Amino acid sequence: MKPFIAADAQSLLAAHGLADFDTLWALPLTAVDEANTGRGGWSQVFRLDLAGHGFYLKRQANYLTRSLRHPLGEPTVTREFRNIRLYQQLGIPALQASYFAERRQGGEWQGMLLTRGLDDWSELGAWLAQWPVLTPPRRGALVAACGQLARRLHDAGLVHGCFYPKHIFLRAAGEGFEACLIDLEKTRRAWFGQRDRVRDLEPLLRRAAAWGEADIRGFLTAYLGVPGTDARVTTWMERLVARRRHKETR
Repeated sequence: MKPFIAADAQSLLAAHGLADFDTLWALPLTAVDEANTGRGGWSQVFRLDLAGHGFYLKRQANYLTRSLRHPLGEPTVTREFRNIRLYQQLGIPALQASYFAERRQGGEWQGMLLTRGLDDWSELGAWLAQWPVLTPPRRGALVAACGQLARRLHDAGLVHGCFYPKHIFLRAAGEGFEACLIDLEKTRRAWFGQRDRVRDLEPLLRRAAAWGEADIRGFLTAYLGVPGTDARVTTWMERLVARRRHKETR
């Protein structure tokens, strides 16, 4: 895939001499996590701050994912970048790519993905940690934003594949919240319709342990776009509970 530099990042990266692969690859940065060393290679994320703008740079070497289209594999950042562009085309709120490139170098398949930091957003997990002290209207606005995000994703015929609280980011917008997704590497088409949608949502509800029945109903009301008294809300709750029980007894 061809290298990519977002229009709104070109001058900023160029001003700091960071518009090429070699410089970005060698730039000393602080890692924000431990390196992942599976898949026959490694992958690590770093923080980059430039003139008041925050970014995250993911570097990889021989860290590949395989699919029917790419049976021999491709860097996971390549797949993630492709999905970022797909979300953008479909109007699904998600993180923004500023730079992407991949290359073969010294026996390694290297890839880099630079994304804008969501510095004025907070992950859902942070909101869940303070759930008991949030007001009911605040809780309602948060679960509604999550449900609407899931609805936009699934209405586009996609599943996220890793729909966890740490991958859903929110920020206040008027009386409500905006929501967007990160970590798009596992996004795929929803080939099996409702079955895939249930499988996509169940991990979120399992991990959002702070949510009570009213919260889950609020989430599903926004997700389905129906009144809270609609029988479909109860039907979906039953499906999700059955899926959770199945996972817990495996």
